[in-house]
Amino acid sequence: MVEKILTFAQAEPAGTVAFATADGLLGSVWLLVAIPLVSAAILLLLGKRADRWGHWLGVAAIGAAFVLGLTYFFQLRGLENKQVEQSLWQFITVGDLKVDFGLLFDPLAAVFVLLITGVGFLIHLYAVEYMAHDEGRRRFFGYFNLFVAAMLLLVLGNNYVMLYFGWEGVGLASYLLISFWYGRPSAATAGKKAFLMNRVGDAGLAIGIFVMFAMLGTTQYDEVFNGVGALSGTTVLVLGLLLLLGAAGKSGQFPLQAWLPDAMEGPTPVSALIHAATMVTAGVYLIARSNPIFSADHTLQLVVVSVGALTLLMGCVIGAAKDDIKRVLAWSTVSQIGYMFLGVGLGGGAYALAIIHLLAHGFFKANMFLGAGSVMHGMNDQVDIRRFGGLSKYMKVTWLTFMMGWLAIIGIPPLSGYFSKEPIIGAAFEREGWTAWLFGGAALLGAGLTAFYMTRLFVLTFHGPKRWTEDIEHPHESPKLMTVPLILLAAGSVLAGGLMTWNDGVVSWLTPVLGEEAGGEAHAVLPHAVITILSILVTVLGAGLAWFLFRNGTATEPQPAGVLVTAARRNLYTDAVNEAVFEKPGIFLTRALVFLDNRGVDGLVNGLAAAVGGGSGRLRRLQTGFVRSYATSILTGALLVVAAFLAVQAGWLA
Repeated sequence: MVEKILTFAQAEPAGTVAFATADGLLGSVWLLVAIPLVSAAILLLLGKRADRWGHWLGVAAIGAAFVLGLTYFFQLRGLENKQVEQSLWQFITVGDLKVDFGLLFDPLAAVFVLLITGVGFLIHLYAVEYMAHDEGRRRFFGYFNLFVAAMLLLVLGNNYVMLYFGWEGVGLASYLLISFWYGRPSAATAGKKAFLMNRVGDAGLAIGIFVMFAMLGTTQYDEVFNGVGALSGTTVLVLGLLLLLGAAGKSGQFPLQAWLPDAMEGPTPVSALIHAATMVTAGVYLIARSNPIFSADHTLQLVVVSVGALTLLMGCVIGAAKDDIKRVLAWSTVSQIGYMFLGVGLGGGAYALAIIHLLAHGFFKANMFLGAGSVMHGMNDQVDIRRFGGLSKYMKVTWLTFMMGWLAIIGIPPLSGYFSKEPIIGAAFEREGWTAWLFGGAALLGAGLTAFYMTRLFVLTFHGPKRWTEDIEHPHESPKLMTVPLILLAAGSVLAGGLMTWNDGVVSWLTPVLGEEAGGEAHAVLPHAVITILSILVTVLGAGLAWFLFRNGTATEPQPAGVLVTAARRNLYTDAVNEAVFEKPGIFLTRALVFLDNRGVDGLVNGLAAAVGGGSGRLRRLQTGFVRSYATSILTGALLVVAAFLAVQAGWLA
């Protein structure tokens, strides 16, 4: 029975907590998780009986969740303290550890709910047609809704245990979806890779939760954040690094980024959902939600900023050398999430800037992934951009909508990416000392590189001469069930950034959770106007260079390249490092343990058994059944005993 108790907590950490009876729809926040979860259970348990209508149940469930989320959002706006905490039941009671299955609906959770269900609904709608000819469509939507339910629990949980519960649910669902076409060895391998690499990050998060309970006796958000001030600097640093490890795993950040591009082996709607609305945004959410911990230690913030800056540049460089349309977009996600990590690492008002970029990214990245799926749909599942060209004449809607996503991600004003990414670049230049030049320069360079490789992708796909393979005759536009979501997402790509930054709307909305804006132009090493001009300039230069180089197409086969391009094609050798440092030693250790088990443990047991068996077999030969044989044995034994006594008396054995 759901406890009809809501907690309206004040924005200040030290504020008092008041209790009130649940009123209106806010007493049913749990439905946000329950609806997609129940629909997933129905689709997976009914089996083939739901094949004809199961996909529509999946779409309707997410649509209903979005409508509820929107309703809750407007009700939350009317609350003075803008926080609703709901306890459903007692989840864990072991000694001093007491964890409720509780939900927290506040400004941060609300914007994530709208992103997950809103963009998720459009991706679901698109997937109905995209997966129409797949025999496992009903099962696909079951996994899809399980994914959404787990992500909603992750962002709505009111303590770290609930967050971890959703965190692991997202990991399970991503494995099922990435390896959905498990008959393909590449898909099965990609799913396993994602699962295992995420376990590394998840172990860090789990240990961090243990540290919270050991040091503070609780995992409840408000209690943990209120207790941070009582922890030593070392404890805060260790706790933050453990949380960062978990965030890096889920969000594909250095050094756990290798799984994310390989996740493209799943169906394209899966790629869109993972990269735009769920999973990879979880790491950003974790750090933003844990902002009192990360803001308490400058070294910890420096580590987060460094991870973000390094990852965004890595993603740009590698993305510029890829030829698979989905993998280019995947590496762009790695890079854009790097911008978000840079933002949350900067702290202060940059927390909100990172969330704004996350929301805008949800629109234009979903738009481009679904656009890539539309291109594949019309090009017989081709993914090599070297084999495209000239598609703007045949796929007008896909071309125009993809163009909006391209212009948005590279930051051309007045599209959304300009309003969300440029402020993060400006905030990076507001750091003190030489780090402002280091991280601001990295963010600025990343903007130019993003413009270059995304323009390369756009031009090679839609413009220039045809470079199609012989099996492609007449590329065609996708059905309306696929193009309508593209149009809506393209509209979001154009408008979302400007609307969210208008009159500091989202920043003000998130202030009760993320705190007041810090810093300002007075602390910046460059005036904001100069930073804006430089940002636009490097973007135009990067895009112009790519257009000049690839406007006439490119070679359809790999060409000899320099050191940097070769390294980028090999993912900057990060996979080779992982293999050398972790995989090969792990294989060697496993083989050594197998040898020790076979020859040592099993050898000892088997040797003892063989000795007993062999000895008993030889002794059994003495049991002849003849009396004269037994008498001879007794006589021989007696003579040996007498001889031994005589030898002792004679001193022979002294």
